[in-house]
Amino acid sequence: MPDSKTLMIQGTTSDAGKSTLVAALCRVFNRKGLQVVPFKPQNMALNSAVTPGGGEIGRAQAVQAQAARVEPHVDMNPVLLKPNTDTGCQVIVQGQPAENNMEAWGYHEYKPRVMPAIRQSHARLQAKYGYILVEGAGSPAEINLRANDVANMGFAEAVDCPVLLVADIDKGGVFAHLVGTLALLSESEQARIKGFIINRFRGDLSFLQPGLDWLEQQTGKPVLGVLPYLAGLHLEAEDSLTNCGVTPTVDKPLRVVVPWLQRTSNHTDLDPLSLHPQVDVRWIGPGETIPAADLIILPGSKSVRSDLEYLLQSGWGRAIQKHVRYGGKVLGICGGFQMLGRTIHDPQGIEGQAGSSTGLGLLDMETTLEREKQLHLVTGKLNIREAVPVSGYEIHMGISRGTALSRPLVILKDRHDGALSDDNQIAGTYLHGLFEAQSACDELLAWAGLEQVETPDYQQLREAGIDRLADAAEAHLDIGRIIRIAHGEE
Repeated sequence: MPDSKTLMIQGTTSDAGKSTLVAALCRVFNRKGLQVVPFKPQNMALNSAVTPGGGEIGRAQAVQAQAARVEPHVDMNPVLLKPNTDTGCQVIVQGQPAENNMEAWGYHEYKPRVMPAIRQSHARLQAKYGYILVEGAGSPAEINLRANDVANMGFAEAVDCPVLLVADIDKGGVFAHLVGTLALLSESEQARIKGFIINRFRGDLSFLQPGLDWLEQQTGKPVLGVLPYLAGLHLEAEDSLTNCGVTPTVDKPLRVVVPWLQRTSNHTDLDPLSLHPQVDVRWIGPGETIPAADLIILPGSKSVRSDLEYLLQSGWGRAIQKHVRYGGKVLGICGGFQMLGRTIHDPQGIEGQAGSSTGLGLLDMETTLEREKQLHLVTGKLNIREAVPVSGYEIHMGISRGTALSRPLVILKDRHDGALSDDNQIAGTYLHGLFEAQSACDELLAWAGLEQVETPDYQQLREAGIDRLADAAEAHLDIGRIIRIAHGEE
């Protein structure tokens, strides 16, 4: 059994840099020949990934696994919460749904029941890897969430591991964030924090140094490094969608618009297009004018009927009909694919109130939401012009049926997936990640109207982002001291 060491990264706020720091340290540790694995006890996110074993984990943990050069596994994220509404969520335990629509107070009481699964997953990783780099959730200073905590200090105290605290200086108030967070912890939790890391710094470090000296004197905790702001860094987001409504600055030949939905899931599907030098991707938020485009993409949704209602109320139904009349293309992915049909049924109230919703009617099919979740990694071929290889993953609870499916978009090894309309304008699929392979992306963009497609290698872009993070960590953090802290030597 490896002599496993667990080190936890907690943040003063959400989006302080916990996910990226764990990814960076996973790659740094891997470069040093150390057996390292990422771990997040509890994650709340609508971006997820399917493991080779057929389980579901947070997208961030899949990225961190790539950084560590290990295969993603459900033990890396034993509890995943996927919000259905502002107060309710699906609870996924060790890769599989445990509760489909649990209210916040219900989950608060439920947390002691998931701690054994968290401890079990952590123990299995301990038996296999030398180092476990743990990502916290939100902030440990959220007083209202401290009872029954499994995501931050509750976990750290349970497994008796050291903690590093990271704060984002780009948002301002970094010293208040660090000192305030520390002050709101108990004495035993304060002792558990072994150092600070400041993230996303711009400018001359000499101007920051007096503040760093004061921070160390005030708290008695070392500053283990200051990471620079990395402009243009690409790393798949854990959850937030931040480029909604951004006006493009470069004229690109293919225009793509995507509606921002309240429960957009796996918006990382569009990352390869956002990084594509020939594609202008715009997410259109509430109240914004829907611009003309070559392609409209309806993304995945964790609350399909609710987001469909939003689309119709926001004028997207009329805009899509006009777009199609003028020869534009429409692609629906997962929940977006379901919206393209005639009706969506939820007889069991899986996503909320039971009932049915009228869809956009662009494909002759109906979808029924069922309790059994489909979680698959798949490979096959696109069925547009040539048999181009495609791969992706399925995460859905709906089953679609209808004549539209007689012309599938994707031919899988054991079945067909999706639909392509007879006029070649409307397409839909349950596959997430279908733009990630160069040949598949080329074929889909050619279908959308782009001539002479030149798609970059998305896998190389992913690796380049991780390596850029790791390079910054090695240059600006005291890695030797961080490893000593993991060993309990400081």
